[in-house]
Amino acid sequence: MTMIEIEKLRQRLKEIDLEARKIRDLPKADRAEYGKKINLQKQEVLNEIKQLEKAELDNEVLPLDVTAWSGVNEAMPEFFKTEIGSMHPLMAELDRVIGIYQMMGFDVIESRQLDDEFHMFDALNFAKEHPARDGYDTFRTEENLIPPAHTSTMQHRVLKKYKSTLEDTGRLAVVVPGRVFRNEDVDATHEHTFYQCEGVYVSRDCNMAQMLGILREFFEKYYEQKLNIRTQPGYFPFTEPSLEFMIEKPKGLGGKKGEYLEMLGCGMIHPKVLEMAGIDPGVYHGFAWGGGIDRLVMLRFGLDDVRYFESGNLNFLRAFK
Repeated sequence: MTMIEIEKLRQRLKEIDLEARKIRDLPKADRAEYGKKINLQKQEVLNEIKQLEKAELDNEVLPLDVTAWSGVNEAMPEFFKTEIGSMHPLMAELDRVIGIYQMMGFDVIESRQLDDEFHMFDALNFAKEHPARDGYDTFRTEENLIPPAHTSTMQHRVLKKYKSTLEDTGRLAVVVPGRVFRNEDVDATHEHTFYQCEGVYVSRDCNMAQMLGILREFFEKYYEQKLNIRTQPGYFPFTEPSLEFMIEKPKGLGGKKGEYLEMLGCGMIHPKVLEMAGIDPGVYHGFAWGGGIDRLVMLRFGLDDVRYFESGNLNFLRAFK
């Protein structure tokens, strides 16, 4: 009803404008009085329109409930409303990774985002002069704490926490997912912040063949196809011998037969690392591995730039809904 009244008043304004043109036909002595009368009528109509428009706006706009904590706020203007979000692709895939290891009998412990010199280096058999201790490779806070450069910082804690389980059952099997940080030059294949998953296994008779079997089983479950694997010698202070583990690029995911991609580092846990945790290396043996989650996901979805994950680009994230 209000809009109809407003339209009628606008028509009245047009009529007043037509009446105002008659001023040219009046004697000069009468023009001032006539003009004053016409302007007064016009101003009255404009004020009525303004009041009706305000009333119409008040009726349309409901009060916004700023205390609403969930759900869709019906009073919220359309341009403020947001669509329901989704889990970040890295988190969704990390859940999938953890699920595969849990089906294989592994417990799960989350890594830390701040650690210390002992767990980052000393407990992992890093020599005092090792270049990785240099600030150019490792981030440090003003308090000399370290955002971990790898999830291996948790190995010592895992070995100590599950030592009694090892003695009772003869077996220790744990995976450690977590966020890691490195002083890297960022490009399409390198990020300063990414995710890793560490694996630790200890028993009286475990060996490298078992380790390779577990890793092969994991990658075949993750990519849902049989895979050829390959290893080459590597070096890590906390494993001996150490290997770089590679898989043949999965079929249907941009891979070609005979092309291999390094996925993680692995090896038999160094006796000194076991000793530091109070485990007798003369009785128990262990193996460990650690690899990036980002690279797993990039290969699975055919992504060509690791920076997408940390970009906050909504168009990229919506593609994984």
